[in-house]
Amino acid sequence: MSLKNRQHLLGFTKTTPLTLSSVDRSRPAIALISEHGDPAAEVGKEAAGGQNVYVRQVGEALAALGYQVDMFTRKANPYDPEIVQHSPCCRTIRLVAGPQSYISRDEMMPYMPEFVEALLRFQTKHSMTYKAIHTHYWMSGWVGMQLRRHYPVKLVHTYHSLGAVKYLSIPEIPAVASQRLAIEKDILENYDCVVATSPQEQNDLRQLVSTAGNTQIIPCGTDVDNFQVMSKPVSRQTLNIDPQDKVILYVGRFDQRKGIETLVRAVGQIYAKGDDASLDLDRLRLVIVGGSDPNQSDGQERLRIEALVAELGITERTDFVGMVGHDRLPLYYSAADVCVVPSHYEPFGLVAIEAMACGTPVVASAVGGLNFTVVAEETGILVPAQDVDAFAQAIERTLVDQLWAQKARKKSAQRVLTYFSWSGVAQQLSDLYQELLAEPRVSTDLLPAKMVNFRVS
Repeated sequence: MSLKNRQHLLGFTKTTPLTLSSVDRSRPAIALISEHGDPAAEVGKEAAGGQNVYVRQVGEALAALGYQVDMFTRKANPYDPEIVQHSPCCRTIRLVAGPQSYISRDEMMPYMPEFVEALLRFQTKHSMTYKAIHTHYWMSGWVGMQLRRHYPVKLVHTYHSLGAVKYLSIPEIPAVASQRLAIEKDILENYDCVVATSPQEQNDLRQLVSTAGNTQIIPCGTDVDNFQVMSKPVSRQTLNIDPQDKVILYVGRFDQRKGIETLVRAVGQIYAKGDDASLDLDRLRLVIVGGSDPNQSDGQERLRIEALVAELGITERTDFVGMVGHDRLPLYYSAADVCVVPSHYEPFGLVAIEAMACGTPVVASAVGGLNFTVVAEETGILVPAQDVDAFAQAIERTLVDQLWAQKARKKSAQRVLTYFSWSGVAQQLSDLYQELLAEPRVSTDLLPAKMVNFRVS
């Protein structure tokens, strides 16, 4: 049954009037903590990406399964409401921790003790008791460990990005790295369960972090009611894209680790080859979807990419669309001939899943969870990260070999329907919560001293 059908049966519809703060105390209450990834934020901005989508969609799907879901995040704008109600039993709660402004993730940890205090005050004020807490990203994981000092609770964690892997792919290691690595190890060894979103992530945890701790593989998902196969001609007509164009699509943030430079150079390489019998270069079109703030690092990255596009002589063949809402994003996936995910590292690769759900073949870096979400030679092509030549060849092959591309479209959509619906992911998480809640509660006395006494410098 789809998430929308479940919501309909429970009386949860988009037209249902919502109060400012709706709580059903007959339901088991669980908390999702995502300190920097605001579930109510506009996706596509610098601090809003796959994690925001994951937490929001999981929260709503868990509410449809019968939970009262509170999703906690840091308030980054004084004008944002404290509470955003998404459905009658699912809400985002923004806590004041540090200045109410944008703070980069690498500079956020000093405000986490304040975040813990604000969350405890909220629980006391509203008499909320959570059966389980599911934390997201390493700083939220630290928050969860501090909360368990105050009351016994089952803790589940999803990393979304693993420092031990990330720091292998970036030239400059941030000052917070040693602190992050230590906390990620504590989380794995002391949480009730860590959810890995792919076999590759589970393997990374064991090889790079610790052999101790309980892990379970539960993939990310996508809204299969929103991201689904649509008519390519209709999508192109809606977006004013020529039916004869060969559309190469990128969706995501402007971040060097997302590998947009690799994609642009690959397209430039294809264009520089000149026309051949198989590909009309005048029909080549690169569409880059993603928002940016000129005052933040993502805005500077966009300017760098625009300059590179001009340098390679493909400005007239490149469209910078900007931020696109989830209601229109399926149109872009459906209008594309290929979606490229050139990330240097991806724990899962949500964009790949969204594209596949729309029946669009994917060319992606053979890194992290992309090795799991994309089935090589069936739903797309996997190539070495940052390998311009390999990306150019894979993109060109997808555009030229229509028979293979047609088969990939069918297999892509079917794979997502089978394995990656949000309702299915939420059911697996619910089963995990119930399994953990059936076990004896862990006393705070069992926590290691180094965790209990941990303080930020």
